[in-house]
Amino acid sequence: MASKSGVTIPGTDGSDFLHRQKVAAQYQISAQNKSRLKYCIFFHYLLFFAMLSKLSADILDRLDIFILEIEELQVPEPLWWEYIWCFSLLLSFIGLTAVRKNQIKTMKQYMIGIGVFGFGPILYAAIYYFGEAWEYLSTGETDEIMIWQGYPYSLLWYAFIILAIQVHSFSLYFAWNLLTAWKARGTKKID
Repeated sequence: MASKSGVTIPGTDGSDFLHRQKVAAQYQISAQNKSRLKYCIFFHYLLFFAMLSKLSADILDRLDIFILEIEELQVPEPLWWEYIWCFSLLLSFIGLTAVRKNQIKTMKQYMIGIGVFGFGPILYAAIYYFGEAWEYLSTGETDEIMIWQGYPYSLLWYAFIILAIQVHSFSLYFAWNLLTAWKARGTKKID
């Protein structure tokens, strides 16, 4: 064990070890963005469970399971984009595998999948509910728009859409940073 007051090599003050304490920038970036991407995937799971709770009434109806408490909520029928967006959760497993094994090709697949199955349905929903949301925000009237549990249905969806866009955007940003760091390693890992 070294001590601060110990003997040093003649001709040096003992501070020449500092160059050995540095970690290459791409490894720091990789470690930091891996952690951040995992947090984004965790928030993706939370959004998925919120969507699953919305879809539970339809799923139970398709399975011929009747639960009075859920039926009394009168949850509106789901649209096709809601089920397609739920498929994006499966992509998180691809992303986590890429993070664990530093696989460039798998991370690219994750990014493309999030673009198609994450952003695609969300952008469709933003366009689909825009008219109702704009009408409510500009006039404040609820006569011609859908109301669920006392709230404008389109604004509830816009809350979800904003959160989903943030999660997917940050996921793609951190995944891109990981790809950049992994490509800067000097040698490409064979996928």
